[in-house]
Amino acid sequence: MKISVVQFSPNFKNKTANIIRMTEFVEKSVSDVLVFPELSLTGYFFLDFDETKSLSESNDGETAEHFKNLSKKFNKVIVYGFPETDDSGKVYNSAITIFPDGSSYVYRKTHLFYKESFAFNPGNTGFNCFYYAPFDINIGVMICYDWRFPESARTLALKGADIIVCPSNLVTDVWHISMPSRALENKVYLAVANRTGEEARDEEKLIFKGQSAIWGYNGELIVKADNFSEIELVAEIFPEKTRKKSFNEYNDIFSDRKPEYYKI
Repeated sequence: MKISVVQFSPNFKNKTANIIRMTEFVEKSVSDVLVFPELSLTGYFFLDFDETKSLSESNDGETAEHFKNLSKKFNKVIVYGFPETDDSGKVYNSAITIFPDGSSYVYRKTHLFYKESFAFNPGNTGFNCFYYAPFDINIGVMICYDWRFPESARTLALKGADIIVCPSNLVTDVWHISMPSRALENKVYLAVANRTGEEARDEEKLIFKGQSAIWGYNGELIVKADNFSEIELVAEIFPEKTRKKSFNEYNDIFSDRKPEYYKI
């Protein structure tokens, strides 16, 4: 099957424009799975809860319904980031995974980065995988700063992920050091959809680094974008090849684990 990561620069607080742009990518894509950046519906640099609440929506709201229709029409899995509000009024930095059969699942970002805690509640879903039988693929989801914690990817892998998708708004220059390791140490594909562009608030500017990429389950780089282009990167993947965790006749990276010695 084919998977894509979509790199673009969302318009800050302009959901309508961003939905139109994302829809264009879906309609033109040849891939079975498309992954968009973190908060791709709204842009990123929010300063308080008033801002995020004004733009947030439920995980079964109007935008989700729009992308469910697209997913069904084009027979594609769609993953995108958005500000989500729950029944209690809490707002989360979330990613929704939508399948062509109409089912959808939400992950709420566990590890909040920089000023995100001023505008989002910490995620409470934990790390989960979402299986889609018609494509025989098990998708694990984490968001941006979650990559800094090896436990994030390891949990998803132990739960059966064939591929970990990571919608992101990365502003550092160090994440490419660890992403191949996350793939290699768990024998999973890893797909990072990062955004481009910049956002300035109160005389502070964030520059998003692009360089979206997909790594193979042995840690090799399959495809990578530059810092600035708005682009869809496509890679062919073979999910079933991630499921046998041995790398020789004697060693298996999961069955060789010794959790009893990892306690502090």
